[in-house]
Amino acid sequence: MLNLFKRSSCVTYHTIHGIISVSYLSTSTNMDEKRGLLPHPQAAVPRARTRSLWVLLAEVAALCVLLKLSFDAILSRFERQDRTETLAKCSQVEPLFPSQNPSLSKMDDYIKSSKFVNETVARMAGAIQIPSQSYDDMGPIGEDERWDVMFDFAAYLQQTFPLVRRTLSLEKINTHGLLYTWEGSDESLLPSVLMAHQDVVPVAESTVGQWTHPPFSGHFDGRYIWGRGASDCKNNLIGIMEAVELLVEAGFTPKRTLVLSFGFDEEISGGFGASHLARALINRYGKDGAAIIVDEGTGMVTKWGSTVAAIAVGEKGYINVEIIVRMPGGHSSIPPKHNGIGVMSELITMIEANLYEPHFHSENPFLGFLQCCASHSPEFPSKLKKLLPSHGQETCSKKDNLALEAAKLGDDTKYLFTTSVAADVISGGVKNNALPERTKVVVNHRVNVGDRTADVQEKLTMLAEKVAEKYNLTVHAFNDEPEIPRSITLNAGYGTLEPAPVSPTSVDGITPYSVLSGTIRALYGEEIIVAPGISTGNTDTKYYWDLTAHIFRYGPGWDPEQEGIGGVHTVDEKYSVEAHIKSVQWFSLFIRNMDEADLP
Repeated sequence: MLNLFKRSSCVTYHTIHGIISVSYLSTSTNMDEKRGLLPHPQAAVPRARTRSLWVLLAEVAALCVLLKLSFDAILSRFERQDRTETLAKCSQVEPLFPSQNPSLSKMDDYIKSSKFVNETVARMAGAIQIPSQSYDDMGPIGEDERWDVMFDFAAYLQQTFPLVRRTLSLEKINTHGLLYTWEGSDESLLPSVLMAHQDVVPVAESTVGQWTHPPFSGHFDGRYIWGRGASDCKNNLIGIMEAVELLVEAGFTPKRTLVLSFGFDEEISGGFGASHLARALINRYGKDGAAIIVDEGTGMVTKWGSTVAAIAVGEKGYINVEIIVRMPGGHSSIPPKHNGIGVMSELITMIEANLYEPHFHSENPFLGFLQCCASHSPEFPSKLKKLLPSHGQETCSKKDNLALEAAKLGDDTKYLFTTSVAADVISGGVKNNALPERTKVVVNHRVNVGDRTADVQEKLTMLAEKVAEKYNLTVHAFNDEPEIPRSITLNAGYGTLEPAPVSPTSVDGITPYSVLSGTIRALYGEEIIVAPGISTGNTDTKYYWDLTAHIFRYGPGWDPEQEGIGGVHTVDEKYSVEAHIKSVQWFSLFIRNMDEADLP
């Protein structure tokens, strides 16, 4: 660069493959020869040097402009290429409409009519009015009378949907599990399975007065249907039954067998219901014997300037860990420095001080959600977009910058890719003047996709050993050894579950996911983005993993005015009638689309 200012230069620009190169052609030799023939310049020399400097500066400025233009052109080309590659990572399928005939067209129109709205609202209200609550302490079926309400609900369905009753076969599995089968004409096709559950979360007596409308009234205010189960998940169950009833009435006969599997204890983990229903179906159809399963799950969300249909294709794992601290008892008037409750408190504090870091494993479906939003959402955060891994790149570093940045969106997002820890139940001591000999806490974990429940056990064992060493206690960790005085015992609770297998989301050719996606875009329009997602909770599908790899947890009803979970598990649960109508439409379209799909 120093020589550039010492000599005059000619600048030549060459364009090769869109990139500008620059050549400097020195004229110093010719100028030296001429200087020997000319008289020595006097006053003109400073002016000539000043003029040469200005020319040189102009040339440099021109060079900078040309280099800037060249850089912008190259950057634009790479941005277009990156945009194309990003879009390819979240291809959207075309809307998928089933074949029509006059009867089916008439049915589709009828679903939109005020007559159907009034009728289906009444049927939905009737379902809510049956308090099919399931409790954590339910005893065996046939012994605990609280199960008997399920007889009323099954009878209501039989009475309310007479065409389903006459056309589909119904089996009662473990007394209250309802298994409807609509046999298809082509036995070579794998069945479609639609799921829902009959039970609802109990309403605490102390909260009844807080409801705007009584929790089992099924009140309709002209826009919302109110009551326990309105959005979890009698909406899906009644929506499925409405769609099948209408299809039977329209004369539709399936080629592909359709199975409706309705559990009755999903809210208490499905051990009596879904576990038996799944076993019956696997015994009947074999491993991987179904084409697709659709159960309750995620739905529409407006995010970053787009409306996204998030389909949960995976679920986190689950483990409750019971921790028991045994310490010497005695009279509380002569207490030790730390008794059992104090030691347990220290252990809980240590657990909460060592929470899990947000982390994306490559198989986490929420990565796909972010990719889709980066591709199609105009307001997607630029910082997140820069941190998204390129195709096939693993995010295995200890400090996961993408996960840490995404976690800033809020806890409801963070725990889609973070193992959660919550000390939910604690007990200790029996009398106010007696030192506690046994203190117990239950710590719930929802295990991140890509992690294992064994990781949770290992971490808790390490923390318990630190506290045990400080207080000279023995640790019994997950080995079924009996409790002893001066010890910390850790046990895995009932229902430990690994993260669910992630369902395939390919849309190359005809796939179960593409049929599902195409049905969503047929009903709601091409502006809807369909993306894979994940839910923080678990559904009855955890028993169905062997029936098919294609398990999708998706609630198809949507009202833009009621996004969110609609009071699920709390006071004032309600469901938009518009969303309910959309749900019926979606199920009727999806059943037909699967029937026509070129799938096994």
